[in-house]
Amino acid sequence: MKFTFRNYFISFRILSILLLIGLITGCYQNARGQGSQHTRFEISFSQNLHKKAITGRVFVFITKSNKREPRMQAGSWSNSVPFYGVDVNQLRPGQQAVITDTTLGFPVTHLDKIPAGDYYVQALLNVYTKFHRSDGHIIWAHMDQWEGQHFQFSPGNLISEVEKVHLDPQKGFDIKLQLQKVIPPIKMPDNTKWVKHIKIQSKMLTKFWGHPIYLGATVLLPKGYSSHPKTHYPVVFVQGHFSLRAPYGFTTQKTKRPYTSRYHRESGYKFYQEWISANFPRMIVVTFQHPTPYFDDSYAVNSANNGPYGDAIMHELIPYLENNYRMIRKPYARVLTGGSTGGWESLALQVYHPKFFGGTWTMYPDPVDFRSYDMVNIYKDDNAFYAPGYGWMKPTRYIMRLSDGQPFVSEKQFSELESVLGTHGRSCQQLEAWESVFGPVGKNGYPKPLWNKRSGKIDHNIAMYFRKHNYDLRYYLQQNWQKIGPDLVGKIHLFVGDMDNYYLNLAVYRLEDFLKNTSDPNYEGSFSFGRPKMGHGWQPTSNEGMLKMMARHIKDHAPADADTSSWNYK
Repeated sequence: MKFTFRNYFISFRILSILLLIGLITGCYQNARGQGSQHTRFEISFSQNLHKKAITGRVFVFITKSNKREPRMQAGSWSNSVPFYGVDVNQLRPGQQAVITDTTLGFPVTHLDKIPAGDYYVQALLNVYTKFHRSDGHIIWAHMDQWEGQHFQFSPGNLISEVEKVHLDPQKGFDIKLQLQKVIPPIKMPDNTKWVKHIKIQSKMLTKFWGHPIYLGATVLLPKGYSSHPKTHYPVVFVQGHFSLRAPYGFTTQKTKRPYTSRYHRESGYKFYQEWISANFPRMIVVTFQHPTPYFDDSYAVNSANNGPYGDAIMHELIPYLENNYRMIRKPYARVLTGGSTGGWESLALQVYHPKFFGGTWTMYPDPVDFRSYDMVNIYKDDNAFYAPGYGWMKPTRYIMRLSDGQPFVSEKQFSELESVLGTHGRSCQQLEAWESVFGPVGKNGYPKPLWNKRSGKIDHNIAMYFRKHNYDLRYYLQQNWQKIGPDLVGKIHLFVGDMDNYYLNLAVYRLEDFLKNTSDPNYEGSFSFGRPKMGHGWQPTSNEGMLKMMARHIKDHAPADADTSSWNYK
């Protein structure tokens, strides 16, 4: 091209613009720490600790207190110390995982927002497993190690020592943390005269996941079980989050630690005393263990993301228990109970299998009507973070409140927490647990989100999937009442505080509105909301009282030829 002054001038202007853009970009990157070499954590492990490359998620935890290890102070709904996470793909021994100012954190979003000062820090690598699923998808997720999807103490995860450091984002820092320990395996509780622990490999779930998957149960036997070898007993299936403890905290040792909610402070030892008392009904009580790669609990139903957990529980685990313990194999003698997550699944099992179970005493269940998904109507609301229909005002939606009504954790804050805990639905926390159970599989093999975790925008196609696949329990009951209602008469009993801390009473009100107006037949069950200001965990009586309530129901609804006196011995 021929040189001219005009060409030179144009070239000079273009160069100036490019330099200005570069300067602005550099300033922005420096402000956010992008590519910064001075405000970062570098995390690595040696070949002596782990010889192979690891796919998973690396975390750094920052805290002012060293009363507990930093990793044990992070990840809670309402009281987490700052922590930051980043995915790693085939991280090799000696290779560094880097957390900088661009890495998302919670509750302090970025490292440059940490006030200058002295802190205790710790790193952790949450190890993922590769699953070749039968639906054709290949995914990476954390395989539960019988700890209940608590990455902070999951066996096989790598952790660093706790170090005290000085952090000053203004001056910059470059902290190197070496992962030096592997968290040891969980020690299974011993079997005793009273309590038996079961763990079996599920053929159905193993086939789905392409990896060994286990189901478990903890069985509490009644007084006189061995001395009454011909007696068969009613069984109470107690649903809830993963735990290896005996049902209701049962223990023969004196302990001051309460087991249940703040409304019923009985100890496991007090429960034991009631359990062996002369007038207590003799029953078998069972809790299930069924963690998934997405949560500590499968919700006891089949789902596209988790696989056939419902079938596995109904056709593998319960038959195993009935074959090995003397349970009465009749619907009237199989009853359900549970709270929160366990509340939802106790109702779901009863509703989905109305002829198999004899009743449910469901307490403070997770949303049973998705028009009140906490405070969100997933079918009509456009955004989960803000309430609609208030003109210029955009009231915040909350997922948690105190029992006096004070809003405490918003849907936005909780969505941000899950974003830091894991990508692709792998946070193993509540919202994404529901999505893994209720929702479809995405093209990438992971659960499709109901709403965008950054903006709150709801995908109504996902919402309708929830409903179409029968996870909205009120809707399912309403659509199928003429068919299933006759087998549910007198079997549905719900209990929730009118100030439930997670707004779960709102959906229960909607369910009550439907069931109380049923006809041909009427449901003939019950609802109770307690005294004013009763929060999450409220139940109408003690655990012993609840069991006696269920025993009376079993006796009253037993067939005429059933021998109910055989399991009511002193």
